[in-house]
Amino acid sequence: MRTQLRLTRDGDALVARLAPSQASAMYEALSHVRERELRDTELALLVGADRETVGRLTDRLAGPHVESADFRFTVGELHVVHSALTSVPTMFLVRGGAFTEEPFHIRTGFYRENFDALAHGLMEAAAGL
Repeated sequence: MRTQLRLTRDGDALVARLAPSQASAMYEALSHVRERELRDTELALLVGADRETVGRLTDRLAGPHVESADFRFTVGELHVVHSALTSVPTMFLVRGGAFTEEPFHIRTGFYRENFDALAHGLMEAAAGL
C-alpha cells in the first residue's frame, strides 16, 4: 500500500489525491467506527465528530476504488479520518491489551501497519502545506 500522499490547498479545503488502497483504508476505518453504534460522547472522544459527520465521510469514501482520485476535505474532516485510522486498531485489543491482528485484517482487509503508515503519511502531508 502506498502510504505517502500529497495535500494541496484550494481555498479553505484541502485536496488529497488518494490511491485506491488509501481511499479504501480510510473508508474501512470510518465504516468500522460507524458500525460500532457508539454514543455521541464516545464518538466525540474517539474521532472528534458526531455520527452525521462520520456518516458523510464514510459515504464519500465508499468504493469501488479502481484508480486514484481527488478528495476534498476540511481540516476537521482530515482530523476525523486520521483519528479513525489511529483508533480503530484499539478496538481489536483483547484482555491484557494484546492486539489481535487476524480479526483486524479480516474486518478491514488491511494490516495495522497500513493504517499506522497512512495516518503518519497524512500528518507528513499536512506538515508540508
